[in-house]
Amino acid sequence: MAGIPVGACAYLVGTVLCATACVLPAFDPAAATPWRALALLAALYAFCEWPARRAVSGRASGAPDAPACTGSFFPVLLAAALLLPPAAAALVAVPGALIAPVEERPAGPRRAWRAARLALAAWAAAQTAAAFGADGDALSATPGFPCVLLPAGLSVLAFSLVLTALDGGIMATAMGVPWRDAWRGLLPRSLTPHAVHGLAGLMMAVLWRSPYGWPAALFVLLPMYVSSWMFTQYHRERAAHQATIRALVQAVDLKDTYTRGHSERVGHASVLIARELGMDERRLELIRFAGILHDVGKLGVPTRVLRKDGPLTTEERRVIELHPEYGHEIVRGIGFLGEARAAILHHHERIDGSGYPYGLRGRQIPEFARVVAVADAFDAMTSTRSYRRARPVATAMAELERCAGTQFDPRMVRALARALDKHGWDPAVTADDPPEAPRRNVPPPRDPGRGPSAAARPGPRDGAGRDAGPGAARDGAP
Repeated sequence: MAGIPVGACAYLVGTVLCATACVLPAFDPAAATPWRALALLAALYAFCEWPARRAVSGRASGAPDAPACTGSFFPVLLAAALLLPPAAAALVAVPGALIAPVEERPAGPRRAWRAARLALAAWAAAQTAAAFGADGDALSATPGFPCVLLPAGLSVLAFSLVLTALDGGIMATAMGVPWRDAWRGLLPRSLTPHAVHGLAGLMMAVLWRSPYGWPAALFVLLPMYVSSWMFTQYHRERAAHQATIRALVQAVDLKDTYTRGHSERVGHASVLIARELGMDERRLELIRFAGILHDVGKLGVPTRVLRKDGPLTTEERRVIELHPEYGHEIVRGIGFLGEARAAILHHHERIDGSGYPYGLRGRQIPEFARVVAVADAFDAMTSTRSYRRARPVATAMAELERCAGTQFDPRMVRALARALDKHGWDPAVTADDPPEAPRRNVPPPRDPGRGPSAAARPGPRDGAGRDAGPGAARDGAP
């Protein structure tokens, strides 16, 4: 287990030993383990888990496994918890967990961790179901079927609690997450999918005990299996989207070293604004893409112009001002970007109509473009560049408010101000982060009445480097 932290190794070994202790009673001849049903359920779980495990999930290198794999297929395990004794139910999870593919190394510890955590969760679910009377006989009695709903629900809760407890521990020991944060949000995120899987597992168990026998239970698995396959395809497509975005951002950063990280921060700030405006989750992801890719057109600008020291000539400014159109052409064929393409094209338009490339004004400017324009200017002012130091957040907000109504949409400026008051500003973001609410920081003090000593018009260089001339700010900032 080279490369795994000592604490994680100890945690993994302890989990495996506990799982082994839970499974061993199944091999006791006095236990009368129903081996035929156990083998069939184990084979079903292994078959169903294979495509589910191929879902894309965020895994940390070096950890035995990611917490809560997004594609895991649990109906068979939860059905086993209702049909079999606890030790047998725990054993059902082991073959599938051990033979399923592993995307990252070391494969052995990851498989052992996966098998142990699922065995413990299935054992806890089966113990809970048995304690509240949801055994095989109860499932066979049709008049008593509603009575098993409560114990089945409690078994799902026990299953979720065990997985949450184990995942939080591995995050703290293997991934370096602080102990106080390791379990935050894990249980709420897991309860809904586990409840759906639990309902399917209950239906499967009832049909298994019906006069039609186990073949009838397979009809429950078919739609769940198809849903799992579709979920896998969705995650693969999402991963391809993320890879496309990441490649474009890296290309821009390599070409224009002065603004490395700027695009990611603009995406982050754009999401803050969009949340305050009440945009739905689908549009939040698109606005993040728009912010991240707003300067992708700089790939079409000659590097000598982007990195030029000193003022730009009139011709060089015209070349720089073409970057929104270059960017729109680059992303034109990327269908999943949707509204983000318009933001890339129009994020340098101004409310008063003096922007570029088309001189749109007011509501003629797409909403996404108005959001990205504010986020772009805010990060430009609050980031350190080679030619100037970063301005304080309060100063940057005062300048945005001063220019609201002429350069920026006042509604977007107010939304950013509210978001910063709630969450503060955390520039440590990456292009792979999901569009979730930011971590809460202490908001910096804001002084709307205070502006910069020298207000400036926006320059056309858009993050390319030094000031474009006297009185011209950089990076789209006012």
